[in-house]
Amino acid sequence: MENSFGCRLKELRKEKNIGQVELAKQIGVGKSIISLWEKDQCEPTLSKLILLSNFFGVTIDYLAGLEI
Repeated sequence: MENSFGCRLKELRKEKNIGQVELAKQIGVGKSIISLWEKDQCEPTLSKLILLSNFFGVTIDYLAGLEI
C-alpha cells in the first residue's frame, strides 16, 4: 500500500464502496476537495482528519502514513 494520504484515503473509500460525492457529504466538504486530497494536491485540516478517521475507523496516524 502506498504511504501517501491520498492513496490511503482512496483505498479506504473504495473498501467502503462509496464514491467521492458520498464521502464529501458525510464529512461536510465538496466533492472537489475529496478529489484534491486523493491526488495529494492539498491536505485536510485537523478537524477533517478527525472526521475521516472516525468515519473509516482508523487512526489519524494511519491516514498520515505513520503506521501500517
